[in-house]
Parts: sequence; structure tokens; C-alpha cells
Amino acid sequence: MTPPLPTRRHSKAPPPGETGQEALYLRSLSDRQINVQIKLRDGETVRGWIEYFDEGMLRLTREGKPNLFIYKNQIRSITEVGKQAMRRTKAIDPGVNGFAGDEGAL
Repeated sequence: MTPPLPTRRHSKAPPPGETGQEALYLRSLSDRQINVQIKLRDGETVRGWIEYFDEGMLRLTREGKPNLFIYKNQIRSITEVGKQAMRRTKAIDPGVNGFAGDEGAL
């Protein structure tokens, strides 16, 4: 005969909502002025560096374009854009530096 199952199961506690890692990462990007690519929930992608942030938004500073204030709840992802990635993007982008029509040449 098997013992009866307990009527109440103990579940694990949910993970904490805020670990503090987001703020540390954004502070690091801001202090080092790392270029980032931010993909928004509507599919739009913007590039620049994070100049300021708080709990609800961040300020993206862009070269030759207006700065943007972006609500964090509208951000899908933030990706660091390194110098190598920037070079590859320029080389592949049609019409930049005379590479029009040579996309497959790399």
C-alpha cells in the first residue's frame, strides 16, 4: 500500500524581479560609450551610444541625427556593435563606398 500524497505541495520561490545586472550593464555601456544597436518592439532598429538611463527609459545619442529617448518597455534587444561589425556592415551595405552590386564579393 502506498502512502497518501500530500495535499499541499511546496513550490520554489519565483526568481527575483530585479537583480541589478541591467543597471550594471547599461552603466558599463554608457561609461565606455560603446556603440549599440537597439531593436524596438515594432521592428525598427536604431544605433548610437547610451548617454543616460533610469528605471523607465534611456537616451540614445546618435551621430548626425537627433538623440532619442526610448522607453525600456519598447526595447526588444540591445546589441553591442563593435568596430569589426561596423566594417562588415559598411562593406555589405549596397551603395556604400562603391560596393553597390558587390554584396556577394566578400
